[in-house]
Amino acid sequence: MIILDIINEVCDVAKHDRFDIVYGNADPDAQTMLSLAKDAGDEISRRVDWRKLIKQEVLLASPSDLPEDFQRVYPGGAVITSAGEFVRPVTNEGQWAVVSAIPSAQPYFYLSSTGISVSPPSAAVNAALLYISTGWIKHDDTTTGVEFTGDDDEPVFPSELLQKGLLWRWRRQKGYSYDDHLAEFEADLDQQAKADRGVA
Repeated sequence: MIILDIINEVCDVAKHDRFDIVYGNADPDAQTMLSLAKDAGDEISRRVDWRKLIKQEVLLASPSDLPEDFQRVYPGGAVITSAGEFVRPVTNEGQWAVVSAIPSAQPYFYLSSTGISVSPPSAAVNAALLYISTGWIKHDDTTTGVEFTGDDDEPVFPSELLQKGLLWRWRRQKGYSYDDHLAEFEADLDQQAKADRGVA
């Protein structure tokens, strides 16, 4: 469902007039709805490792820059060498200093604010970095991003989640009771996350 329809569905529940357009609309309520939808979508994309957000980047060397849409590494096997071997993570700079100074047969990787490093560096060549993308908004040209660019943009996760996440935020922003709506959102988020993983 496109963002215009999602917002208008929320308008129906919130007893607000529907919008002909929301993206580029000067109406403060339309701008608020779009901003709250962005907040809701950002939260939904952060809280679940949606299959449609899993991306792969081929590393060419170590260190390498992280992809522009990098949010976090894919849990349970984020880096795989070209030989199909899993690369173990190192979680702090002190450990990385020791590991990288004494290369071993077992490859390791470390994420820093500047990118990703692999030890030994030869293990980085053509290794695959699996990661969760920030790009939860699908544009009409099939690209993804983190900002709305038109009324026909849509989320990569179930639209109902964005509706429910937007609705409780709208009610909170207006000073209305929103506890029931938040609880419904949380329950639906849990159910949809399980369904996405195939465990529902």
